[in-house]
Amino acid sequence: MARDPRLARLQSQSTPTPPSSSEALAPVNNTAHSTLSTPQYQAINQYPEQTNTPAYKSRPLFCVVCASNQNRSMEGHHVLAKAGFHVISSGTGSAVRLPGPSIDKPNVYNFGTPYNSIYEELQTKDPRLYTANGVLQMIDRNRRIKLAPERWQESRMVADIVITCEERCFDVVCDDLLARGGDFNRPVHIVNVEIKDNHEEALLAGKAILDLATAIEAAEDIDEEFDMILEVQQTKHPHALLHAVAFY
Repeated sequence: MARDPRLARLQSQSTPTPPSSSEALAPVNNTAHSTLSTPQYQAINQYPEQTNTPAYKSRPLFCVVCASNQNRSMEGHHVLAKAGFHVISSGTGSAVRLPGPSIDKPNVYNFGTPYNSIYEELQTKDPRLYTANGVLQMIDRNRRIKLAPERWQESRMVADIVITCEERCFDVVCDDLLARGGDFNRPVHIVNVEIKDNHEEALLAGKAILDLATAIEAAEDIDEEFDMILEVQQTKHPHALLHAVAFY
């Protein structure tokens, strides 16, 4: 039987020529494999080394408290704010009371009355008197710090450290926090720095409050170091100190 020439031609086209022995043994040039094996690639894919970075330490919020949020607490607020601390202030009285023309005739304002409004009213009443006794200068300072005196019992700000300026204010703050129930279970240190309510004593006590705040903020563990901080504070300044821990 004769062989079909078309079939022979087709077979010759489709059958691949086997490689020679030298070609079969030639190394394979695998570019991808060689790239993955380079030291540069291996270095890139190594896990980064673990570094022992210190934990973030938040700065405490200070709240300075006196009776009317005018003299002592605002001097403390002024000094701490000027030094860059996080600070607020308030008063524990039922109203804001400022010296008047006589001891039995004080100027009385509601908490929340803007300092600027108080300043303008007293300047209209008797600028000579209220300049001589330092009230206008005090309120002028206050209005440059915040809008109005605030009442502790009405504030819902959560401070880390409360510095009161009178034992009576210390008692009010402690009683108020106790009455709130401590729902947040957040501790707060309350320190009383006993300060007479006049401009000269407030000015001197401002330095004491600044030293106290500086030591507290520098502490690695405020709770553990607080007693020692107060001991050092007492050796440096004459003000009597009280300390309590309460909860928000």
